[in-house]
Amino acid sequence: MIEFRPLNTLSVHLDRLIHGQLWIKVIIGIILGAGLGMLLNPSSGLLSENISLRLADWLDLPGQIFMRLVQMVMIPLIITSIITGIVSNTSENLKSFGLRLLLYFIFTTAIAIMIGLAVTLILKPGQYISSLGGFPNSGENQIAANEQTDLLENIPVAISNLIPNNPLESILLGEMLGVVIFTIIIGVAITQIRQDTVRPIIHFSEAIQKICMIIVSWAMLLVPYAVFGLIAALLSRTSFEIFLGLGYYMVVVILGLVLLMIFYLILVLVITRKNPFTFLKAIREPQLLAFSTASSAAVMPLSMKTADDKLGVSSNISDFVIPVGATINMDGTALFQCVTTLFMAQAYGIELTIVNLLIITFTVVAASIGTPAIPGGGVIILTSVLLSAGIPIDGLIIIIGIDRILGMFRTAVNVTGDLTASIIFNKYYGAVTNTKAVTDKT
Repeated sequence: MIEFRPLNTLSVHLDRLIHGQLWIKVIIGIILGAGLGMLLNPSSGLLSENISLRLADWLDLPGQIFMRLVQMVMIPLIITSIITGIVSNTSENLKSFGLRLLLYFIFTTAIAIMIGLAVTLILKPGQYISSLGGFPNSGENQIAANEQTDLLENIPVAISNLIPNNPLESILLGEMLGVVIFTIIIGVAITQIRQDTVRPIIHFSEAIQKICMIIVSWAMLLVPYAVFGLIAALLSRTSFEIFLGLGYYMVVVILGLVLLMIFYLILVLVITRKNPFTFLKAIREPQLLAFSTASSAAVMPLSMKTADDKLGVSSNISDFVIPVGATINMDGTALFQCVTTLFMAQAYGIELTIVNLLIITFTVVAASIGTPAIPGGGVIILTSVLLSAGIPIDGLIIIIGIDRILGMFRTAVNVTGDLTASIIFNKYYGAVTNTKAVTDKT
């Protein structure tokens, strides 16, 4: 039978970072970076705007190197992890497992959107901006009816486009949803091949995973310095007036994310019967790394290790759920996109009907699935959501100024959602995959 080593056995290179209290170094980096950023901000009067911007570019350098290293290996790591996760399951188990995982992700995304709708409609953060004169409006984006009609007509096309006609193009363009779907199809096809033919593929996947984990461990050494530089550069470039003016909106987004986190903890308690606080303590490392990097993809290896070692999740489950979840399970991002869309509609004084809200909900579900697992990915995809509701996109310029901070919060929630899914599906499928792994080795 086929034997392969789970990814957690290949992540030994992360052990020294975890034992070295990486999260404490990250917190120190955030605090020191925030202090330096405030001093470098031109409004402090210590430096001119030109010098401040130049220093910010250099402060950004460790963070940019970190993100490029991580993005460089994420596609091969995701591909090999999904393939080994699929091959480790029986085809019968995979059919029910994969379908239920997809339905679970859609369910939690819908809950996230409902929470976003509720907090925004109740607290109305956009009315504060509207009372100050609203966002700038070029008058060129009031095309709600046409966009909604096009959206409804293009649903069949959008569904068919989920399958990439050129997988290499999807890889080159970083279209992660297309890469994941292609990999799942290939993985299922591999299960239909004889075991002696598949064995070299598994060994090759193990080698690729190990190489990727070594590179990720190198990138992780930069994390405290990257966080320090990114926070300092952000606060040196962004005026304090933006944070104060949009503070209420930020509070609403964070409140929605907190409610979504509580929902996850309820699922953990009700379904798995585990103590939610014990669960939170176990996932502290990936949560903090997600908060500091604002990238679900960057945290994926550490999430896998945490799921296996601290949550007791079968490696066969985590090797499949977490890579797929890091790509399509963007609940925090979906909530952010929903709140921001309604916030901007309120700021522009646009009344949204029930039909508008339904279309926004559908678009956010589709958009969040396709959101890149990189910093700023939520704002990039948000444009299509705004256009579908006929809301001007001019105000995104202001949102981008504070997106980095909100991205840190929503990424931590996204990673929590992936780990929650792992322990939930481990309860129902973990015993099956563990039994199969033992049988295969004997």
